[in-house]
Amino acid sequence: MVTQCVSLERNYWPWEERSGHFGDVWNYWTDDGLGHYEFLLLAEDLGAYPIWVFNNGISHNDEVDTANISPFLEEILDGIEFARGEPNSTWGSVRAKMGHPEPFDLRYVAIGNEDCDKRNYRGNYLKFYYAIKRAYPDIKIITNCDGSARQLDHPADFYDYHIYTNSNIMFSLAHKFDYASRKGPKAFVSEYAVTGKDAGKGSLLAALAEAGFLIGLERNSDVVEMASYAPLFVNAHDRNWNPDAIVFDSFQLYGTPSYWIQQFFCESSGAFLLKSTLETNSSTSLVASAITWQNLEDEKNYLRIKVVNFGKNFVNLNISVQELETNSFQLFGSTKTVMTSSNLMDENSFREPRKVVPIHNSLDEEGEDMDVVLLPYSFTALDLSMESNNLRMPGANSVRRSIV
Repeated sequence: MVTQCVSLERNYWPWEERSGHFGDVWNYWTDDGLGHYEFLLLAEDLGAYPIWVFNNGISHNDEVDTANISPFLEEILDGIEFARGEPNSTWGSVRAKMGHPEPFDLRYVAIGNEDCDKRNYRGNYLKFYYAIKRAYPDIKIITNCDGSARQLDHPADFYDYHIYTNSNIMFSLAHKFDYASRKGPKAFVSEYAVTGKDAGKGSLLAALAEAGFLIGLERNSDVVEMASYAPLFVNAHDRNWNPDAIVFDSFQLYGTPSYWIQQFFCESSGAFLLKSTLETNSSTSLVASAITWQNLEDEKNYLRIKVVNFGKNFVNLNISVQELETNSFQLFGSTKTVMTSSNLMDENSFREPRKVVPIHNSLDEEGEDMDVVLLPYSFTALDLSMESNNLRMPGANSVRRSIV
């Protein structure tokens, strides 16, 4: 049996009636105040699609046999009805009474978390998969099993990929999905972070390695559809995992360098990814990408070039932009943003919340050919303001829509 499974129904009780529980896997107490309903509200407030990762009868310590999985399955179907059901349905009416008559836009669910190697996972997974697809054929289902290196032996819309490692390995994984199959399920990189001594409580070194990895995901956005850093939040007075993207206490907060790196990829969703090639002797320490995107605030189009220099030397980079109309860029509005610091292990803190943050400056020059100096161990983003968005594309592989 699964000894630490908490009934989903308790998530709908008033806060003062939720007794909380001790998690025997991660060894900490939770008061259950942030439950199923609250997470759906949070996603809605953020303007994001929720992804519900639910218990499939397996934890890291216990497993339920597939023959006995029905009570778990019924509870999950009830949970989906709570999120999506009409206000006059059994569980939709519970949501309506809690103050939210409109259904939530739940489009994705993950069957378990890090359970692929467990004895009963595939049997349990298939029970959930087919039951959910029968009731909600539009919901996209995520498997715990990694499909990046080999074909899955079960149906799925997405496969989950987690990576926690040191900075050198993380940076090298910029090419992880270059050769992943373009057929079958897409990848959801749902947990990634540099951890251990390279990370501290959130270092520049960790952020730069993760930036290289994210550029690799962006370049492979035809197969990698979603990505999320983990963990997102930590209470400064209750740490049991390092690092975390956002650190807070009762009245203040700050973002780690890893948080700031993610800001450079916000515009990647819906942008056009351009073919880019690095011709350099420092190929093992440089990674780059290029996109065109529209700034919704000024309604201008930009060419954004992102480069990570993961080496100890200055790099003189000559950028040559081809397949554009002559004089396509405007100097006014073009910017260069750099994130670096004097020490690779520098971190932000409540005392110095902006010790390691991106520094924005106007570009001194721009054009189809330009020279840029990359600082050692740095992230550089160039946003070139474009006269128009008329890109001449000679081949189908020159551009594709990025959705990371």
